[in-house]
Amino acid sequence: MLVSKVPSLTLNNGVEMPQLGYGVWQVPDDQAFDAVTTALETGYRSIDTAAVYGNEEGVGKALAATDVPRGEIFVTTKVWNSDHGHDATLRAFDASMDRLGLDYADLYLIHWPVPSRDTFVDTYKALEKLLADGRAKAIGVCNFQPAHLERLLAETSVVPAVNQIELHPNLAQAELRALHARHGIATEAWSPLGQGKGLLSDPTIVRLADKHGRTPAQIVLRWHLQLGNVVIPKSVTPSRIRENLDVFGFELDADDLRAVAALDSGKRLGPDPDEFDL
Repeated sequence: MLVSKVPSLTLNNGVEMPQLGYGVWQVPDDQAFDAVTTALETGYRSIDTAAVYGNEEGVGKALAATDVPRGEIFVTTKVWNSDHGHDATLRAFDASMDRLGLDYADLYLIHWPVPSRDTFVDTYKALEKLLADGRAKAIGVCNFQPAHLERLLAETSVVPAVNQIELHPNLAQAELRALHARHGIATEAWSPLGQGKGLLSDPTIVRLADKHGRTPAQIVLRWHLQLGNVVIPKSVTPSRIRENLDVFGFELDADDLRAVAALDSGKRLGPDPDEFDL
């Protein structure tokens, strides 16, 4: 078993979170055990799942089988849109913990704001209770736009520790990152590699990969880390799982960072958080 070399960020409540983790979005439940086991053996210490992914049981089996102590693994899961509301969220959390086989989550997130339902404040107050009870070590949100965050900050008492958002060089989210910085909210990137939809073959990324003797994915992950983002790349391929962790032996220089910044087109791959209601 490798000792993890991933640096940690200190969240706004003092909890340490690895800056690079392993995401299991779209990993089938029957593949989650092998994938998470490989990630833990490679040196990952942060695992990101969600109720809607349908793989919490597989993730839990891998967590139960590993010889990495529970206190060294940072586990994130999320409440889905159909379980919004105070009491429903508490029930959803219990169900997630049962599937994962855990007593607590390191980070529990609201998966989407679903503003059309106007329930995210009540949902977040349930997260505050879980935090107060010690069942979640940190709480936060996903896909919250500035207006959603501002309302949450005005109507609740705990500043979210994390906002997990779609973020990659084509969607750099400067406005949200600035808002996060003002309030001490960590920025976590989902689809950090652009879902393989052209970003990794972009001439700028390919040129930087050649310059540094790295893969395009490693260049993009390094960009995230140097911006200060938390990042959770997903792969079920063992070689890619290892490759995505091997991003700590080089640095992008100022010219490199400017070149990547120029790729920001504001184009989303996922849904618009102001409109998504599923």
